[in-house]
Amino acid sequence: MEIVEFESWHLEHLHLQEAQSYMISYFTPEYGSLLEKAGPSFTALHQGTPKAAAGIVMCHPHRALAWALLSAMGPRHFLPVHRAVRAFLDRQTIRRIEANVDVSFQQGHRWIRALGFELEAARMRAYSPEGRDYSLYSRIYKEV
Repeated sequence: MEIVEFESWHLEHLHLQEAQSYMISYFTPEYGSLLEKAGPSFTALHQGTPKAAAGIVMCHPHRALAWALLSAMGPRHFLPVHRAVRAFLDRQTIRRIEANVDVSFQQGHRWIRALGFELEAARMRAYSPEGRDYSLYSRIYKEV
């Protein structure tokens, strides 16, 4: 697995896992460019093909929103992606990083907790553009 800086064109080649497939309609060059400029981010490549992209969107100097887009992958690829995301988050010194998970996506809830996030709001009703309910997690930098 090769970790490179995220570039907007990576979205064109990222085949999202089923749980995130509704996001495909947002994959425009403009959306990719916004993600690229919003804060630090990276892509995990396997043989030149994006398997995952992740990063943070800076809300202000002390708060950011984490994002991750993952392809369908088995444990062989997921473990290196998990380690890369964890290392990326561990390097951040932002006081508060938030993440949102679809309430019905149990694997997403397990993963976000494994990344060191804690549940703050179990259900934010009609949170997504499609009207899906999401949960709010946060990770607080310990040096605050």
